[in-house]
Amino acid sequence: MGAAQLRAGGKLPLDLQALLSQRSAEKFELFDRHLNASMVRVLRVLGYDIDYVRGEGAYLFGAGDNRYLDLLSGFGVFACGRNHPTIVGALDQVLHGQMAGLVQLDVSLLAGLLAERLVARMPWLDKLFFCNSGAEAVEAAIKFSRAATGRPTIVHCDHAFHGLTYGALSACGDEHFRERFGPFVGDHCQVPFNDLAALEQALAQQPVAAFIVEPIQGKGVNVPDDGYLVEAARLCRRHGALLVADEIQTGVGRTGRFLACEHYGVEPDMVLLAKALSGGFVPVGAVAMRKTIFDRMFDRMDRTFVHGSTFSKNDLAMAAGLATLTVLEDERLIERAAEFGEQLIEGLRRRLGDYELVKAVRGKGMMLAIEFGPPKSLRLRAAYALMEEASPGLFCQMILIPLFARHRILAQVAGHEMPVIKLLPPLVVDQTDIDWIETGLEDVVRAAHTLGAVWELGRKLAGHAVRAQRG
Repeated sequence: MGAAQLRAGGKLPLDLQALLSQRSAEKFELFDRHLNASMVRVLRVLGYDIDYVRGEGAYLFGAGDNRYLDLLSGFGVFACGRNHPTIVGALDQVLHGQMAGLVQLDVSLLAGLLAERLVARMPWLDKLFFCNSGAEAVEAAIKFSRAATGRPTIVHCDHAFHGLTYGALSACGDEHFRERFGPFVGDHCQVPFNDLAALEQALAQQPVAAFIVEPIQGKGVNVPDDGYLVEAARLCRRHGALLVADEIQTGVGRTGRFLACEHYGVEPDMVLLAKALSGGFVPVGAVAMRKTIFDRMFDRMDRTFVHGSTFSKNDLAMAAGLATLTVLEDERLIERAAEFGEQLIEGLRRRLGDYELVKAVRGKGMMLAIEFGPPKSLRLRAAYALMEEASPGLFCQMILIPLFARHRILAQVAGHEMPVIKLLPPLVVDQTDIDWIETGLEDVVRAAHTLGAVWELGRKLAGHAVRAQRG
């Protein structure tokens, strides 16, 4: 049966909608049995075991058409919201266009067009390498850096997160993700984030190929000093190292600029993109770089295939990227992220600033964090200490769980053992959503300053944490 016949109403060999409807009640059971059982336990403990039936824009919908505001955005994937019609339309054209993709001994026009659009956004860079994910982009950047400089060492920051494959994990600044997985790959050196003296010392003491850094760190939403990245670029040039900006989460409009680097006036030698570039559908990663770097990797005809990826430049991924850039431009989502992001940050500071458990509200654009810390009053101090003793950062769940249960807002902690909540709203949120976020957070933070039901929840969570640590 051909595609045209199926569209005309022929019987589907595999009716996914019918299959999902018939077996929806088995979702968690199947995942528990055949996939990650720990994930299922976490969802049930936190009360996040919801059967979502559809997604649209900034929202998820559960049974009874209950609407949830998604501030996870798939870890930043859904910058354009879920199921955006422009992106769906582009993918539909690929699926029904019978295109001759992945010929391998050919080049892709769609890839060339997407590269052209991306370079127009980063005019100091010339070349693109496409891959399938952010982690794969990091792996590629390590190889390009070593090939271009002839040096082995990669410098990264504490609290950095660049992915979970081995090269990327070797540049990870969080021991939680590295535990049990050593030894790691090649020569790596860690320096404190936002510490220029430490960076200069590392660059001077060893043969450094590249300094890879997130302009704003995803784990903790740590924002650098205004002059940090510009001076880091200068130090890298002085010592012959490359500056690699990991914009996998911060890029493609997230912070109110196409790149977060633009806030700081820096032009990295390489820029890594993924997540939002996918439009939320087809995994895609990209490494943008100077031509001199690219040409050191592919410097002879017999080296044409020394690095690549089978599914990179596939038509669906390239079309998703082109459609995403079109949506960003047509709907002015980057400008929208800057405007609403500033409004949300200022609104949360105004509403939450007087609560003693709240230490800071920070971020740029639609990448925000609320940091909590020990209270001053005796009546709360002991209760907070109990939570931290059970599991550092556990207090955040006392905010997140009622935020989800009472206000249907889905958010996350900013990192392992951090008393920080992270907000990554889709760039399509509107004024009603901003009010929804501010009102919901103020309500649950206010409740956390009383020794009532929220702290009873905290005691239960502490018990779960202690039992989990004991195995």
